[in-house]
Amino acid sequence: MKKLRSAFVYTAIALGAIATHPLPGLAAPDALDGLRTGEMRKLSVLDSPRQLKTTVEWLSPDGPVSLADYSGKWVVLNFWAVWCAPCREEMPTLSALQRDLGGDDFAVVTLASGPNKPEAVDSFLAENGAANLPRLRDPNTEQARDAGVFGLPVTVLVNPQGAEVARLIGGADWNSPEARAVIAALRQ
Repeated sequence: MKKLRSAFVYTAIALGAIATHPLPGLAAPDALDGLRTGEMRKLSVLDSPRQLKTTVEWLSPDGPVSLADYSGKWVVLNFWAVWCAPCREEMPTLSALQRDLGGDDFAVVTLASGPNKPEAVDSFLAENGAANLPRLRDPNTEQARDAGVFGLPVTVLVNPQGAEVARLIGGADWNSPEARAVIAALRQ
């Protein structure tokens, strides 16, 4: 029992240290510091982009899709699941962002991570005002693991070369003026 208690205490201390200290290389560049207000305070911006696997195949109703299919675009890549309550709250904001900014050089990509059934993904998006978002699934969490996603939701901002430039852990209003300002600054 004493060993178990010690293991618990040391694990809690380690997790507390991780939560209170940003990971190396995730300090925000000076140019974005003033824009990271409101919910965007949680946004971690990498000092240098980190290449993601662009060939992991995602499942879609129309066949396999991958991050490579978005080459040349800025991507707001949102990892979510049908059981995730914060995902339910942020999905309409991602939908509005796609509706207003989506096009030749920008896309909001929602990727259901884990064992999410196609019917459940369809229902979730329809019920949460996000029917315009892609119905993509990563059932084996291969893309999520590559991106270092260990909880949901996580949103990764990806440059046109397929590299992560920033990430936000937890839910956020992606249609807020703060989020739009950060996205506009990154796209310049």
